[in-house]
Amino acid sequence: QVQLVESGGGLVQAGGSLRLSCAASGIRFSISVMGWYRQAPGEQRELVAQISSLDSTNYADSVKGRFTISRDNAKNTVYLQMDSLKAEDAAVYYCYSKYNGMNYWGKGTLVTVSS
Repeated sequence: QVQLVESGGGLVQAGGSLRLSCAASGIRFSISVMGWYRQAPGEQRELVAQISSLDSTNYADSVKGRFTISRDNAKNTVYLQMDSLKAEDAAVYYCYSKYNGMNYWGKGTLVTVSS
């Protein structure tokens, strides 16, 4: 059974930082593509950042230079370091995995940014 469990969301002031974590189980983490999506109220879910099994990364233009995705294969965990947070970053952040031709999602963690 695949499980992706996010943590680290919360309330932060604009300009502040948060680090999200996603612990994965039930997949061969080291060969999986991992990523983070987000969905704000009334908006579509959008890709924030993605990291390949070879540590190649890509980011949404809106977060480039502020967010950093990383992975720890020994801990089966992917991280999203979010700096210089803006009000428009507020959303539910979902962990994502592409493994063996299948897509998996976590339940999400809420990020609230106060201005």
